[in-house]
Amino acid sequence: MTVNRENSAHGTLVAEVATAVEGVPGVAFLRPGLADRLRSALPRPTAGAPGTGGTPPAGVRMTRPDGAGPWHVEIHVVALRQERAVDVARRVRDAVEHRLDVLVPTRPATRVTVTVTGLV
Repeated sequence: MTVNRENSAHGTLVAEVATAVEGVPGVAFLRPGLADRLRSALPRPTAGAPGTGGTPPAGVRMTRPDGAGPWHVEIHVVALRQERAVDVARRVRDAVEHRLDVLVPTRPATRVTVTVTGLV
């Protein structure tokens, strides 16, 4: 049961980070994964929502290489063309760090990497 709770907590963190990223000015959307590109017309559970069995957002990856150390967060976004990519990346990094500070205030420092994969 502990593993299931950890997976659920991890999924919740990923979903919260994805929501924070999508609210950043200049972000068009998170980079879609292969499953998102091939989705059918059938209704599916909300991606990454806790307890729904949905898949986590493809544009957010959170790992802890040693299990107890700091999180490594990788974000892949598509930005709006009228925004400078570097400004969007900085705002996304700041939003992720702030959201994690609110959700897990006692965590070790997080390494956040933001990649702008395209412009629309």
